[in-house]
Amino acid sequence: MGLDAELLPLGDGPDGDAELLGEGPHAQPQRAAQSAREFVTTTLTGWGLTTRIDNVRLCVSELACNALTHGTVPGHGFLVRVTADDDFLLIEVHDSSDHRPYIRQLTDIDDSGRGLRLVEAMSDCWGVEERESIGKVVWSRFKTTTLAGEGTSC
Repeated sequence: MGLDAELLPLGDGPDGDAELLGEGPHAQPQRAAQSAREFVTTTLTGWGLTTRIDNVRLCVSELACNALTHGTVPGHGFLVRVTADDDFLLIEVHDSSDHRPYIRQLTDIDDSGRGLRLVEAMSDCWGVEERESIGKVVWSRFKTTTLAGEGTSC
């Protein structure tokens, strides 16, 4: 299958490139999350990959908010990339910070810090990689078929 999407500009179809660029260091996290959700919804619907769209929307929302809140430095935004093949859908959120996110130990009174727990629960796997130039990529991967669960690891 081999699909790749980023927005700005949106590609001509499933074989095109499309990227969603974050709105910069002073944007509102809620607006960034909304833009990321709309991007993956449009992209996945266009590709006919809607089986796990709610999980993907939740994960990209959390990762986009984290990128804007913790991962951007002044003058830099973030990037959302979506890629799919026959077995997996991959969501990547690129930002300009070298700070690696991790799942925190929480108490009952903590009012934040649960986003990566949601990503871990809703996706089949997730991780962090360094970017070639500056920053990092936080990604989450989703199996696209029920057959992918047998013998195909994340």
